[in-house]
Amino acid sequence: MTRQSSPTPASATATRGSVRTFCYVVGARPNFMKVGPVLRAMRSRLPADRHVLIHTGQHYDHEMSRVFLEDLQVPEPDHHLDVGSADPSSQTARMMEGVGSLLAREAPQLVVVAGDVNSTLAAALAAAKLDLRVAHLESGLRSFDRSMPEELNRVLVDRIADLLLIHSPEARDNLLAEGAGDESIYMVGNTMIDTLVGQRPTAQGRLVRERYGLRDRYLLVTLHRPALLGELLAPTLRALETVAEEIEVVFPVHPRTQAHLEGSGDDRTLREAGVHVSPPLGYLDFLGLEAEARFVATDSGGVQEETSFLGVRCFTFRDSNERLVTEELGTNTRLGAKPERLAEIPELLQRPKPGDVIPGWDGAAGGRAAEVLRRALG
Repeated sequence: MTRQSSPTPASATATRGSVRTFCYVVGARPNFMKVGPVLRAMRSRLPADRHVLIHTGQHYDHEMSRVFLEDLQVPEPDHHLDVGSADPSSQTARMMEGVGSLLAREAPQLVVVAGDVNSTLAAALAAAKLDLRVAHLESGLRSFDRSMPEELNRVLVDRIADLLLIHSPEARDNLLAEGAGDESIYMVGNTMIDTLVGQRPTAQGRLVRERYGLRDRYLLVTLHRPALLGELLAPTLRALETVAEEIEVVFPVHPRTQAHLEGSGDDRTLREAGVHVSPPLGYLDFLGLEAEARFVATDSGGVQEETSFLGVRCFTFRDSNERLVTEELGTNTRLGAKPERLAEIPELLQRPKPGDVIPGWDGAAGGRAAEVLRRALG
């Protein structure tokens, strides 16, 4: 896909007659859950306008991408770039080129991006180069750890975006401290929880626990961040094998993690220790397991949010965390990147967990976000 040699200025073509165009860019697993509720709400409120979904193809594994469109009933993307895997710089550059070409043709009045993945940054940069307005869902999260690629993406996108849609109070504080104007910040809540609320009955009706042959409550594990895929991976896996002696362990393996397991032979070792190792799961199957788990061990930000809403105890293997609200009001305990701390979990489970509901995590955030966008555009 090639960029137009001289794209028409956005200000001249942001509307086609009386019909406006809105572009929504997704690309990685979490984007579908965050953008879907907003896209549906915008189509409901502004049915006469064009709502264009662009999928960069950053996640190219079927279970990590295509199945999300099927599980979540997100409409087929209007444009699919099929960027696939590459080193971060090359991937971001290819996505920026492809999205930029599409935005030049579509000339939207607003570009909606979500989260902190490379697709998010590429789309925001491409829009800014074309002088298009950008709305950032899940704005203002900060881990204050610049070694995380996601942190760089968050900071850069928030400096670009015109509308900063936040899902927790500390995000506003972070943005104000960085010089954002209060008038550009809107508390809408967590749109990913909208997806969870809508799909939970279907997910639990799929009887995933029975398909795995799980007899009792279990530990559900997700690991995919580079920090745990280097020298810490082996001790993490040994700790899981020890836990599997006392409680069933279910481990759906991210494609990135699978490559490490197959190269070391740990895939076979885990199975011999009784760990239920599986390929990546679709959203509904994963949610069904998550909702019935005794506890979850993860390095995922999104899983922290889901477990907080579900009331399932979560233990996070990360030294930094941009979702502090899950530790303050949810069910999440940060263990650091220290796999040996898995041994502490039985004691930690005895402690009372907070029962507060996180404000705005109520299944209605998509509608609030759509209302902000509608009003901002007059």
